[in-house]
Formats: sequence, structure tokens, C-alpha cells
Amino acid sequence: MSDWVHAMQIPLILIADDNEAEREALAKILKKENYRVIDAADGEGALEIIRREPVDLLLTDLRMPRLDGNTLFRAGKTIRPEMEVILMTAYGTVDVAVSAMKGGAYDFLTKPFKKIELVKRIRNALEKRALQIENKRLSEEIHHLRKSERLIGKSPAFRHVLDRVDQAAPSGATVLLTGESGTGKELIADLIHRMSIRKDSALVKINCAALPDTLLESELFGHEKGAFTGALSQKPGRFELAHGGTLFLDEIAEMAPRLQAKLLRVLQIGEFERVGGVKTLRADVRIIAATNRDLKEAVSKGDLREDLFYRLNVINIHLPPLRERREDIPLLANYFAAAYREKEKKEIRGISADTMNLLCSHSWPGNVRELENVIERAVVLSRGEFISAEDLPRELAGVAGLQKEADSLVFSVGTSLGEIEQKVIEETLRKTGGNRELAAKVLGISTRTLYRRVPS
Repeated sequence: MSDWVHAMQIPLILIADDNEAEREALAKILKKENYRVIDAADGEGALEIIRREPVDLLLTDLRMPRLDGNTLFRAGKTIRPEMEVILMTAYGTVDVAVSAMKGGAYDFLTKPFKKIELVKRIRNALEKRALQIENKRLSEEIHHLRKSERLIGKSPAFRHVLDRVDQAAPSGATVLLTGESGTGKELIADLIHRMSIRKDSALVKINCAALPDTLLESELFGHEKGAFTGALSQKPGRFELAHGGTLFLDEIAEMAPRLQAKLLRVLQIGEFERVGGVKTLRADVRIIAATNRDLKEAVSKGDLREDLFYRLNVINIHLPPLRERREDIPLLANYFAAAYREKEKKEIRGISADTMNLLCSHSWPGNVRELENVIERAVVLSRGEFISAEDLPRELAGVAGLQKEADSLVFSVGTSLGEIEQKVIEETLRKTGGNRELAAKVLGISTRTLYRRVPS
């Protein structure tokens, strides 16, 4: 295990106290307990440390120059909400400490205190933080598992995707996900990470098309304090945050050529520098990239470096559009209908057969994402037990009108009235599934007349 990873497992405690002797004594005690310790002589210095260091616990005196402990604690929790805080107070400021606990501080110690009491309080605070982190991790895992339920399908095209995932996930190879928008590339990236040996480490995501070049560089590689206007403190990038885990680069083809060169270096040798920095950092990260563009065409146009393309395209998994896996539409539609029925508290039993036919005949240019949006809208607007064509958007309802037009009968001039009548009755019976009572109502005739025209 590298020193960097090991350090991340040892809690970092920040001591803020203007009394140098007390700071040194506290640091000595905590280091003997195998904690990492950093200290500051005043509130301003402590706050700057919180901005740049992943502080797990703040141990602060209440009375300090420049920034008092109460203000420091509230500002620090704003920057790092997960950080635990223990206040050190004299007898005259106990009320302030109690008030701070109501505001989110974990505990307070009244000076003078014994070493055993200090260690106990700190251990309890860090155990609470570890439990919260674990609960958050489990909640996110449950959330991801629920999201993975949306990876539904029985079509050969979809089964092929899952087979490729089964093969690729356990390896450490770079994966390139291709396919139209809305086909589920991010869900597949989640699944690959969960099935990999890195599943217990972070999956960090970034959309390369969502940020301007300068900000994207900072987000990916981090920056040093003063690297550019507004860089008030050091900031780790996504590569550092994903160390030991997986980095998902969505819309990779939209990255500027200058950043492509820097990314290529990381893929080749695992090294990079923060923006404005000179120190070389290493990142043990698995890359999953995704795009809705034809990358070979992007290479030919000069939008993507050819060497970067080959580095990314180690294992390619292409996600088919929904129109190429139509047999999966009923499964997905029913899944979304059940999910949004529960969310919206609607008494809906399902999707009518005619409506399902409309869904299956649509081209779905927005793919699974568009289908989900359509079903959510239909659930909200539906007034009956079943989702009907009237609950669908206009472009889909238009298909219903075309189908009704196609269901009309056309007769040549000169066709006898008896033949026309017979054909209309037979077609109406076919549409009603042979229900003569219903067919008679549709035709506006009595059941007896229908039986007389179409004897059993």
C-alpha cells in the first residue's frame, strides 16, 4: 500500500489554539495515538488549512485572535460539512460551547481536562464520522443498485452489451462507451465500476462538455493556490479524488486538444501536475470514457488526437439505440410506469395494449431517456386505470391518429351496400375481439340485429 493511500486512512486532526505550549502538548498526545496532526495559532490560519486539507476533526479553542473558535467552527463546517468539531472552553464560555453543539459541533471540553478524557472524546467523534461515511456509502450503493434496475432488456443487442461488461469489468483496461445520447452510458459505467476490483474505492464523474477549457483543466488535474484569478487555495483534481478507483469521462470528444495531450500523458505514465504547480503527482485510476460521436470521424477532422483515441479504445462497448432493441420497450415502459406510479401515488394498473403498440412503433430519437420522460408525463396526466394514447405527447398521439386512419376501410365505387355493411360489421367485431354486445353499441344497432346479420 502506498504512503498516500495509507495516509488517507489515518484521521487528520487540526488543533487551533493561540497558546503554543498547549498546541504542542495536544499534538504530542494525539500523535502518540497514531493520528495525523496539523496545528494553527489562530482562527484565520486554521480556516485556511481547512480549505486545503481534508481535515477529519477540528479541535479548537473558543478564544483566539483574528477569528474566534465559534466563528471558525461554523465557517469550517460550511467548507467541510462532514468534519467533526470539538471545542475547548474555559468555565466562562460553557454557554457558548453548548450553543455551538446545537449548531453542529460534536462536543466540548472544559479546561483543564485530562488526557484520557481528550482521547475518549476524539475517538468517539471519529467513530461517529466513520459511521456517517459508511451509511452514506451504503445509501449511495443502494441508490446505484436501484439505478441499475433500469438496465433492463432481453434483446440480443442488449444481452451482448451485458456480456461485454462481464468480460471488461474485472480487468483494469480502459473502456470506451459509445452510443447515442440517452442509451445509458453512465449506467453502464456505474455497473462496470461496481463489478471491478476497484468497487470499494471512488467512482468520480465529470462531463467534459459541460465546462470551459480552463475550468475543465482545473477540475481534472487540480490547481495550486494563486494559479489563476480566484484560486484562493490549493484544490485537488478529479484524478486525485479518484485515486485507487475509477474516473468516468463523459463526452470525451469535446475536450480541447491542449487538454487531450495532458490526459494522454496520464494514460501513458500515470503522472500529471496541478495547474500552476511543478510537483509531479501520480494517479492510480481506471478510465471509462463515453461519447455520442463517431470518434474515428472526430480523429479525421482533427477534433481528437489519434494517439488518444487508441489509448481510450482498448475495450469498446457500443450501446444500441432503443429502435434497435424494440423488444425491450415493453419491459422498460412497464418498469418506468411502476416506478412513477409509486412516486406520484397514482392508481394505475398498467399501460393499455394500444398505447404499448404506439410506444413500440415510435423511433425514440432520445432513446431510453426519452421513453422514461414520456412515461413519467403519462403517469402524471393519466386519469384512468391504464395509461392511454391521450396521455402521450402530441408527436406520439399523432401516430395514434395515423393508425386510426390506417384502420379505416376503403371501398371502390360500385360496391354493393350489403357487401359494405357486411365488411364493416366483420371489421368492428375484429376490433372488439369478437364481443358482439360491444360491437353492436359501436355500430349503433341492436344486438339482435347484429346476430341476424352475422349468425353464429
